[in-house]
Formats: sequence, C-alpha cells, structure tokens
Amino acid sequence: MRRTAVRTIGTGIVATALLTLAACGGSSNSSSGSPTTGSTASATTAASPTPSCTKDSLHLYASGKLTIATDNPAYAPWFGGAKGAGQGPWKADPNNGTGNPYTGDGYESAVAYGIASKLGFAQSDVTWTAIPFNNSYAPGPKAFDFYIGQVSYSPERAKSVDFSDGYFNVQQALVANKGTPITKAKTFADLKDYQLGVQIGTTSYSYIVNNIQPTKAPRVYNNSNDVIAALNAKEIDGYVVDAPDAYVSVLIGEAKNGVVVGQFPTIGDQEHYGLVFEKGNPLVSCVNQAIAALDSDGTLTSLHGKYLADITFPVITQ
Repeated sequence: MRRTAVRTIGTGIVATALLTLAACGGSSNSSSGSPTTGSTASATTAASPTPSCTKDSLHLYASGKLTIATDNPAYAPWFGGAKGAGQGPWKADPNNGTGNPYTGDGYESAVAYGIASKLGFAQSDVTWTAIPFNNSYAPGPKAFDFYIGQVSYSPERAKSVDFSDGYFNVQQALVANKGTPITKAKTFADLKDYQLGVQIGTTSYSYIVNNIQPTKAPRVYNNSNDVIAALNAKEIDGYVVDAPDAYVSVLIGEAKNGVVVGQFPTIGDQEHYGLVFEKGNPLVSCVNQAIAALDSDGTLTSLHGKYLADITFPVITQ
C-alpha cells in the first residue's frame, strides 16, 4: 500500500512521538521492515561495478545521468531536508514532514544515492524527477531510470513494469482507537469478530481476506484518507495497512485517537518495496547488483537504524 494523505510533522512532535511509540510499542519478535544483516557502512561509499555494469555501458534515460523519480511531496522518514536552489519542484518543508530528494536525507533518498554510487555516479550526476505514485507502475514508457517511493512488489504490478530486488521488507499492521477492545488483540482469532477496514486493491486487503479471515467482510475504501476517516468516525474497529504507514498516521494524528495495536507475521512471500523500471529495462540487473552490495557492506542496515528503527511493534500471532 501507499499512503495518499497529506502529512504534517513538526520536528518537536516527531521527537516526542518517537519516544512515546518506542516506549509503548514494547518488544517485538520481528522487525516491521528491514534489510538483511550487514555491517555499518556509508551510503555514499563508491564501489567499482562489474564490467557489464560500468557507467558508460548502462542503459540510461539521459546520457551520463541517473534519472530517479519519486512522488511530490516526498515524505519523511523516506525523504528529508530542505529545498535548495535549482533543485526542482519539491515541496520540501522538514517542519511539516516533507523533504527534498536531492539532499540524500531520509531512508529512500540515501538508498538511491547509495545505488548511484555503486553504479559509478557522483551525487551531481543524479537527477530527480517528480512522478505521481500511481503512474510509476502504469504501463508504458517511463521518463526515468527507476522510481523509488514505497512501491510494494506484486505480480499484478509486475505485468506492466519491472521491479528490482527488495530494499525494504514490509509487514502489515493494525491501527485502532485507543481504549477499544480490539487493542487487546494478540492473535488472529482475537480479530475474527471485528469490523476491519482497508484500502481497495492493496496488499493489506489481500492479507485480511487470505490470512486473518474475519467473520465480517472488510469494509473497502477507495483511498487511505477514507480508511482513516472511517476509523475516526468509528465506522470500523480498526484498519490494516503497511507498518510504516500505520506508524505515520498515528505519529501525526491523522488517526485522531489511533494506536498501532501490532504488526502481523509474514505468511508466504515476504512483502517488500522495490524500485520500479520500464518493462524490459536492462538496467534492472545492474541495480540489483548495487542493492546486493549495499546489503552485504552493511549500508542498508545502517540506514534502517538511522531512519526507521522505531517502526517495530508487537507481533499479532497467527
């Protein structure tokens, strides 16, 4: 899933909420989203690509440049930093939770520059372009080399575009109103009789119907704003969403009385965020090598600890 709501995150609010969620979240048996293990390393460390993936041999949208796309606004904790002169249309305001991809601040911005470096590009050789989220995996030619912006891989999406290997593993999570009975749920069985809500066409919907299998069919909404509004209006007992989105909706108060009850275990294939490419783009294999290098040298682990360490919650067991 991908959130569409406008977020407002003040610096002080973020710091306070991080401490509150960390204190209330308790221990967890698994991370809500993480790379594989590796030692600490810088995302800007240059590496020598294999001969077939040298900079001059890459299939690129613009010669000599790596063109990376993401949505605008670009939200924290995936993107951070303020807008700089001559750096495109980014609606960057760190005090309101939006960032500038060019800064390299935020998990996805840092990962993107790490990949660029592994492919032989200096930071000045990277161009960012604004592309709406839903357009990233629509069929047809792409005006970018790859898109990075919390796009979960799915076989349906992969019919229209190519995906890289994962750079962030995703768990589903449950958000409910504080003090309501559903917040005591510890197992799937505890959720059977509750009315859950979800956005249509998402991996969250699939998780509910295939795994949780409540006695009441989930209420389905067109977008994440409507799902959150339904919880606020008490039309549903809780909603299921990607854990990072659950975290943010509670953090910034969109779910006005919300709390992240817990995260769900992976069943079947591990859901993950991948980079999106035009169908048939040969650049995918070289980018996969770069992601593997960032994993093995510890960069992904280091960046996860820097930007996403608090997105971990108690596990609601099967």
